[in-house]
Formats: sequence, C-alpha cells, structure tokens
Amino acid sequence: MSQPPGPRWHGGQRRIGLTGGIASGKSTVGRWLEQRGLPLLDADRFAREALAPGSAGARAVLQRYGTAVRAPGSTTSSAELDRSALGRIVFDDPSERLWLEQLVHPLVRQRFDDALQQLAAAPAVVLMIPLLFEAGLEGLCSEIWLVDCEPATQLQRLMGRDQLREADARARLGAQWPLERKRPLADRLIDNRGGPEALEPQLVAALAVGLSPGASG
Repeated sequence: MSQPPGPRWHGGQRRIGLTGGIASGKSTVGRWLEQRGLPLLDADRFAREALAPGSAGARAVLQRYGTAVRAPGSTTSSAELDRSALGRIVFDDPSERLWLEQLVHPLVRQRFDDALQQLAAAPAVVLMIPLLFEAGLEGLCSEIWLVDCEPATQLQRLMGRDQLREADARARLGAQWPLERKRPLADRLIDNRGGPEALEPQLVAALAVGLSPGASG
C-alpha cells in the first residue's frame, strides 16, 4: 500500500534528494552529479562517521554488544567496530536494527542540517540518502530522484559488490522498503536498468529542466 508523498522543502536553493534501493546505482548517479559541480552530502558517510573509532556512537554500540562487534586489536578507549559483525546482528534482528537506527539517524540528521547551513549560498545541493523515505527526510529536499532497477538486478549487484551470500543479500534488501513502494513517492524516476549510455541522457535532462509539476519519469 502506497502513501502520499511527504512535504518538500521550499526555498531558493535546489535540493535534490537522491535515493533508491541498495545496489540500485545511487552512487553512480551521485558521482555524476558531483563531477558537474554539485556539492554532494552522503548519508552513508555521515553514518560511518557517527560510528567512527572513539566516537560516542561507537562506544554506545560496544556497550550494547561488547566483544562481538569489537574490531580485532581495538580497545575500549579506541572503540573501533567490526562493521561486518555489527551488520550481521542488525540485519538478522529488526529490533536491533531499530535500536541502531535510533542511535545513528539523529546524528546523521544533525550533520545534514550543519552541512546545509554551510552550503546555504550554493544554488543546488545533492542529498544522497538511501533511507530517505524510511527515515522521513523528504522535508530536507525540494525534489526527490529515485534510482530505479529490478529487484533481481539489485540482488545480483549486491552479492557481487559486497561478496555476500544470497541469504545475507536478501536480508539487507529486506531491511529497506522495496522500490515499488518508493516509486509513487518520488518526483522523478531514473531508470538504471540499462548501461551508462542509457543513464546519462536521463540525468542531463533531469538536471537541465529541474522539477516540473507531476514529473515522475
């Protein structure tokens, strides 16, 4: 069951919310936009920094899970995480994933707020947020682009990219909303079912014309 799109940000700055499913091609699109001079704010990078060695976030995770998620050679003071071990825990248990999201999401939101304030003079900014809809962050963006592909393609790309077993890859896919749920909520769909030669003309057109009322493809 779909839901109406959330409210958008209104202001003089163009804020492109870039989202999609895991392994759908967001990073490829993000790099393309960044190469054309648009500042790129990456939620995944902010989330990694929120759990950086020695951070309050990393200490909270170690306090909850102990040595099961401590990186080899790490001490309590350095608070370095074994991210693969942490991933196995949270992708296997929705309640643990929720706990981690409640820890990390406010920290990521604060980083976006700070970065957007620093970039207030930029005419356009890209906010690359995999869990944009799941986290209810539509209000940060003036428009939302969804990088779209088939679930089977996502699965194969994810297994190849991260060297995951199929069951582990499916668990990661299952932790996000499926693309079919996200499509009606986006302002523009970027079809990544083909190769780069099919992707680039869509991006050129989307960047050139901006957001037109009712645009979805």
